[in-house]
Amino acid sequence: MSRDGLPDEIRRFILTSIVSVPYLEAMLLMRNEPDEPWDAVRLARRLYMDDARTGELLALLLQAGVLSVADAAVPSYCYAPATVELRSVIDRLAEHYRSHLVEVTNLIHMTTNRRAQQFADAFRLRKEP
Repeated sequence: MSRDGLPDEIRRFILTSIVSVPYLEAMLLMRNEPDEPWDAVRLARRLYMDDARTGELLALLLQAGVLSVADAAVPSYCYAPATVELRSVIDRLAEHYRSHLVEVTNLIHMTTNRRAQQFADAFRLRKEP
């Protein structure tokens, strides 16, 4: 258990798999209604975001193996983790998110800020010696 109260496995999953707080919120909303199809419009209303951004979140969650396609024509998706292990770690993350909201969101923001800094550093001009 880390000093922020999160088990190491949950901490690792957040650091390696959760790209933003809206991504986590989308995943957990869909987890709470696994039999309901979700499209970008419905998710956007629940997350108070625009449809394009929620469409991106849905695509990322599908790519990560968290969702399955419910209807390709719409398109809409259902919560359906690809493996038992993924479902289990998401379930445990949901429990910890309820009781450690600040710690989880701080960890996500820390990771997001680090990724942004690494991206910016890649474009920083360096003086030749």
